[in-house]
Amino acid sequence: MSFNGNEGEFITLKEGSEMTKRYRNTIQTGEVIGVFMGQEKIKQILAQNECVGIRFYFGIDDEGVQNLVLVGADADENDLSEGLIADQLKKCPPKCSSLNPLNS
Repeated sequence: MSFNGNEGEFITLKEGSEMTKRYRNTIQTGEVIGVFMGQEKIKQILAQNECVGIRFYFGIDDEGVQNLVLVGADADENDLSEGLIADQLKKCPPKCSSLNPLNS
């Protein structure tokens, strides 16, 4: 099996809000509920030769807080680990959206 660049599925707001609520119910108040990365970094990862998408790894940063590590992936399902790897995503809280069904 290989990646074709069309992996993943769109879901409804209701499905997404149910999933994020279940997650929020497992953590303490004030813990990270989401992260944000700007489009320019995402575009740079996707623009790499042979990149068909991004793999997201769960990680723990130097402060002991959950975060994501992003790396491009090729059609053979391999990480482009010699290319761009991103972290330092902006955590929510404190960098959160106004209240909506996904975060409240």
